[in-house]
Amino acid sequence: MLSPRTTVINRHLQKNYNMDNIIIKGLSLLAAGALLFACSPMDKDDHQLGQMATEEGLSFTQASSAESANIITFTNTSDVKGVALWDLGNGSSAKGDVVTGQYPFKGDYTVTMTIYTAGGAVSTSSVITVANDDYSLLDTPGFNALTGGADNLEGKTWVFARYTVGHFGVGPADDAPGSGPSWWACPVNGKDGSSLYSQKFTFIQKGTVMKWENDGRIYTNENGMNMLGISGTLNPVVGDYDVPYVPAESYTFTLDEASMTLTLSEGAFFGHYAGTSEYKILNLDEHELSIYCKSEAEPSNAWYYIFIPEEDLKEPEPETEPEAELTAVSLSEDFEGDLSFAFTAQDMGARTGVYSNPAPVAANSSAKVYAYEKSEAFYSNLSYVFEGKKMDLTENNKVRVKVFIPSYNDWTTEAGVAGDWITNAKLLPQLAVKLQDNSLGGDAWTTQTEIVKADLALDQWIELEFDFSGVADRTDYDKIVVQFGAEGHAAPGLFFFDDFTFGK
Repeated sequence: MLSPRTTVINRHLQKNYNMDNIIIKGLSLLAAGALLFACSPMDKDDHQLGQMATEEGLSFTQASSAESANIITFTNTSDVKGVALWDLGNGSSAKGDVVTGQYPFKGDYTVTMTIYTAGGAVSTSSVITVANDDYSLLDTPGFNALTGGADNLEGKTWVFARYTVGHFGVGPADDAPGSGPSWWACPVNGKDGSSLYSQKFTFIQKGTVMKWENDGRIYTNENGMNMLGISGTLNPVVGDYDVPYVPAESYTFTLDEASMTLTLSEGAFFGHYAGTSEYKILNLDEHELSIYCKSEAEPSNAWYYIFIPEEDLKEPEPETEPEAELTAVSLSEDFEGDLSFAFTAQDMGARTGVYSNPAPVAANSSAKVYAYEKSEAFYSNLSYVFEGKKMDLTENNKVRVKVFIPSYNDWTTEAGVAGDWITNAKLLPQLAVKLQDNSLGGDAWTTQTEIVKADLALDQWIELEFDFSGVADRTDYDKIVVQFGAEGHAAPGLFFFDDFTFGK
């Protein structure tokens, strides 16, 4: 596995690489000093040496190694003393008077040496010719992991690790890669429905070929789209833009394992446009390619990507909760002191909760009861779930409760309804108790058992029993729902109940 973080040396090399590409003649002493100070503290003394450089005084030699004619050593033979930085023409850089470059493929390469002195900087270049390919130079951990090796003529295909949190994300550019995608990390499958997941990248070692496939679109945000200069379509599912973009038939790539840099040719990019083709490698092994780039479209952003081999992409099995234990559960609450259990309120009014008894008479002289304020929501209710348990209804199958329904509720006005399937639009003096399977979430009503006590007496305490012995063989229930006034309409009302029990 290649190191996932840029070392101090790699940071130093990267800085020098950036300087390699600057050719400055006739700098003033002050400007030269500022430039040299920016290179690296460890170079400071070197940069103060030497005299004003001239191109005529620069020269270097080249010599192939005994190991391979494609491994070439370059030696600075300049008359002027200074710090030598090199662009080796193969996508890599180096520093020093004697440096070595590797050239796996035949062809012409322009090598540039830049000498920095206290008096300025000047460059000289030479074209070297490599006569033959030497694929043995690509037999490295990085190339083999990326391409599948020299024997894999079809190459290795990588896709977004869509089932891994953070497979796509963004963080601050000035901290990259330190904090990673700290501003936003894509959740599992978070861009499903966009063109991001249609991108495929096949790397072939022979010829360092990269083939890019997609569905004719790439993914980017508004700034990226504007920089690309192609109008896209706002994605209504996951936001940002799918932009028309058909890749070329093939590209090439360079992999610099010293600086941990992967560069794609001809402006290619990893399916998400950020204005660059150069990516820093955080991790590269047989099963993962983790990279980041600093955005040219948004200089403050660094974008992070995680890819895996196409054959490794498998949708994870949905997590299943352990089967709940079938238990003879029971409840009992008189609301006089500390509560033995708590109801969960769905769209209830503000007065819902423990309340002073509105009618402390012989039928119920308790000081405290429970107020149930139905709101204007269509499906106000209270519920209780037996977490981790299923209700054994063999013996414990009855709900008993005392209720008080005030006559001052508005029983005549019709209110709005949830839909045309609701036949009643008025508040009703009734109580429904339901048993449900909570694991079904919003569909729990589809398998529920409901008992309704309708046309209840007003302004008096009455005792009710809801007998579920008829479904004693059910083993899927774990939730009790209490609902006054009927559901599906927006008529509000106030109800009271007390001495709530569930048991035999």
